[in-house]
Amino acid sequence: MIIADFEMSPAFAPGVHHEVAPGWWYVFCGDLLLVENTTEGVCPLLGPPPQERGLVVTTCLFLGHLDGIPCFTAQCQEPATLGGTLRLESMRRLWRLLPKDHILLAGRALELVHWQHTHRFCGQCGTALQDVAHERARRCPSCQAVYFPRIAPAIMAMVRRGPQVLLARSSRFPGGFFSILAGFVECGETLEACLRREVREEVGIEVGNMHYFGSQSWPFPNSLMIGFVAEHTGGTLRPDGQEIIEADWFWPHKLPMVPGPESLAGQMIHWYATGADESLLTKPAP
Repeated sequence: MIIADFEMSPAFAPGVHHEVAPGWWYVFCGDLLLVENTTEGVCPLLGPPPQERGLVVTTCLFLGHLDGIPCFTAQCQEPATLGGTLRLESMRRLWRLLPKDHILLAGRALELVHWQHTHRFCGQCGTALQDVAHERARRCPSCQAVYFPRIAPAIMAMVRRGPQVLLARSSRFPGGFFSILAGFVECGETLEACLRREVREEVGIEVGNMHYFGSQSWPFPNSLMIGFVAEHTGGTLRPDGQEIIEADWFWPHKLPMVPGPESLAGQMIHWYATGADESLLTKPAP
């Protein structure tokens, strides 16, 4: 059983191509999403394409259907002015404001817009790429190389020592803010090997008895976060001083400032702090 819940509902049916039409529009100006304030809260744009709203569109992609309504994403030039109910907002700030399906679709949209922008030319011969008709891919008309959207897998490691949990403060975090350890999977690594290496490199300890917790797409810009719970098996904490500047063991009733439930790290810490129901974890990895 997966504890974390970051999955699209069955109401969404993905797709690749569709003629431009009214529907849900996830419109980005840079990395900011254009949203509308309604009586029911904040939501993406619903209705005509952004071109009909006077926006200058540079990229437009079809995402699929949500409850039968077509969904699109577009990259636009930032307008000089916005209507009274419209505003540009960062995805991180919207994470707690948008309904789950919309924030997950907005994340998918942001990743695809970024991929489209970074895959305009062939990496082998430099020719301008073209969209493939029946799948999410771009093909070089010259050398026929095909490029698919790619994700970067990253491990999140919640390490426990008896009833305590390891939390660390990155050099990028504000003062007093802690989280679990994380790091990207390197070429040729398994997820388990990555977990052991990252923990060893960042805080100098050894871990084992790993259990899978859950995963989350993290579109900043194209990560897949994969959470494991592991046990401390040896060594003393020695933060590396570069990536991690502070680390310690914490009791569940005395946690510092930690991520919220919109992130996989936050849900893992919440699971630990509220009793850590072991029956929800998968069997341990070797």
